[in-house]
Amino acid sequence: MSRMRTTWLRPRWLFSRSAAKVLLWTVVLVAAAVGTNVVGIYLVGSVAGWERWLAAASGYFLVWRLCLYGATAYGWGWMRRRLLAREADAHARRRLVRSEIAGVVAIAALEASLWMQG
Repeated sequence: MSRMRTTWLRPRWLFSRSAAKVLLWTVVLVAAAVGTNVVGIYLVGSVAGWERWLAAASGYFLVWRLCLYGATAYGWGWMRRRLLAREADAHARRRLVRSEIAGVVAIAALEASLWMQG
């Protein structure tokens, strides 16, 4: 009975190595984003100046995102072929289609939000 209580209090996924890696990468990415903004504000001199610079460079950021989406799509196609060759069942194909739809919806939502802000 006590073992059941302990496993309920400490779920395995919460203390797993992969969860710790995801958390670490999330912290690193957020710290990099905050650091980039702080350095940019310092170099430009003000928050308003930083916002003007970001607006002026928005075309370059669009090109960067398009290149990133292209590289992601290429990598996804490579991974998809390998996965379907390894697991040729219908369940794997359905999981892939759900992942692809979720990815396209997420990218479309991101771009739509950026478009509506500008």
